[in-house]
Amino acid sequence: MSDECTFYVEALGCRLNAAEIGELALRLDAAGCRRVERPEEAAIILLNTCAVTAQAARKSRHRLRTLHRRSPQAAIAALGCWVTESPHLAAEQPGVRWVVPNAEKAETVRYLLGRMPPPAPWSAERTGQTRLFLAVQEGCDHHCTYCITRLLRGASRSRPLAEVVEAVRRAVEAGVQEIVLTGVSLGAYGLDLEMEGGLARLVEAILHRTALPRLRLSSVEPWDVDEALLALLSEPRLCRQLHLPLQSGDDETLRRMGRRITTAAFARLVARARSIAPDVAITTDLIAGFPGETEAAFARTLAFVEAMAFARLHVFPYSERAGTAAVRLPAPVPKAIRRERAARLRAMGERLSRAYRRRFIGRKLDVLWERRNAAGLWRGLSDTYLEVVAQVEADLHNRITAVQITGERGDVLVGVPEGH
Repeated sequence: MSDECTFYVEALGCRLNAAEIGELALRLDAAGCRRVERPEEAAIILLNTCAVTAQAARKSRHRLRTLHRRSPQAAIAALGCWVTESPHLAAEQPGVRWVVPNAEKAETVRYLLGRMPPPAPWSAERTGQTRLFLAVQEGCDHHCTYCITRLLRGASRSRPLAEVVEAVRRAVEAGVQEIVLTGVSLGAYGLDLEMEGGLARLVEAILHRTALPRLRLSSVEPWDVDEALLALLSEPRLCRQLHLPLQSGDDETLRRMGRRITTAAFARLVARARSIAPDVAITTDLIAGFPGETEAAFARTLAFVEAMAFARLHVFPYSERAGTAAVRLPAPVPKAIRRERAARLRAMGERLSRAYRRRFIGRKLDVLWERRNAAGLWRGLSDTYLEVVAQVEADLHNRITAVQITGERGDVLVGVPEGH
């Protein structure tokens, strides 16, 4: 392969998109192509798009145009959910040569190069990352009324357990320190394989059959978290973080959303998780201004979010998506009110995040160091999903070290690594 086969990859939206684009990058590496860090240097650009909200769809289209302006010589492969939703519109974007919907995404490298090499081994130097996002599940069988992802990703299906364990083993051999398990509906892992308690069994297999230093879970629907999975929070190599999408703190709104949870059940789940791992970071997603959400209902959401003391909030104003049941619901909330409610939730989220972060000042955290800036300031991530910085001369890249937390700087913690 000539030096002209340079490529740039980018993913919008969820961690599954990041996992998929990472896999494609390793296959291009194996084919002899060279990954570059700037689109201007690339002959080929791959963008994995998102369509979870109308704003995400607009961002996907805008990003394709921006990438073409920055690299007019490059041939662009547009992939993913927005492409699946709007293939003709994607094909019309300047510079786009390949339009690859989700159903064909695994064949992307074959489309680009005419062949399908196996993926190259992962390395922190090759990927520029210290965490590996590993896709173990795809699709969703739930029927949340607002969600278009199920329509774009199809039915739930799982990667065989033995195959996942082997992928983790290979990654550990290549130097991976942390793996993040991802999926559209991660908690449904194994159901299509007739594997009861599948996600807990997968986590247990990875922890017991591999030497992976650190394992993290991406988003898990609260109704999929069972006692077996919660019990594994006592395992030191499983990160103390649970991302449990709530969406609303009002039971009637949850019912209209088609969510299979009540606030009381959610609160019991969080209490049980904290009884096993008191410092566990409980993070969540929230939708503001869902159809029929009154001021009283939103007030109940605010109160419930406050009571749950989340470590981090991801807040979205409700976005109509064609083909979903929610667009037919009565009493739509004006967009200005949706934005105002989202802003109030985000402000609360900043306050809750600050309170959670500050509990670790004066204590020790294990940190996976990711990068160092020109001033020598290292940045890394704790197992509790907190960003930590430290000023040291030593090379900490892709290492996990114990860190004494001494204070905070903005929205990150400041610490001193042991031995430094």
